[in-house]
Amino acid sequence: MPPTPRPLSPTTRQALQLLGGLIEEGRIRKGWSREMLAERVGVGSLTIRRVTRGEPGVAIGTYFEAAALLDIPLFDQALPRSLERELTRQQEMLRLLPARIRSPREDRLDDDF
Repeated sequence: MPPTPRPLSPTTRQALQLLGGLIEEGRIRKGWSREMLAERVGVGSLTIRRVTRGEPGVAIGTYFEAAALLDIPLFDQALPRSLERELTRQQEMLRLLPARIRSPREDRLDDDF
C-alpha cells in the first residue's frame, strides 16, 4: 500500500495549478499537441496531462522542462545572466551558512539562578 500523501498548503496547490495552466496555455499558443510536448519533454502524454492539471506527484524537473520549452519564464529566465548571477549568489550564501543544524538540548545550559 503506497503511503498517504501529505496534504499541501493552499498556496502550494494554487502555485502548481497556475504553473500547469501556464504550461497548457503555452502549449496551445505554440500549436503543439500534448503528445508533441510530451515527446519534447521526454515523458508520456499522460504525464503532460497531469502537469497541466497541476498535480503535485509529477517531478519538478518535468514542470521546469515543459516551461522552458514553451518559453514560460521562471526565475527571470528571460535574462540568463540574471539567473546565473542569482544562482552564484545563492551558492555563496549556502557556503557561508553552517553545514549542520544542531537541535538545542535542554540539559546543555543551566541558567536558572
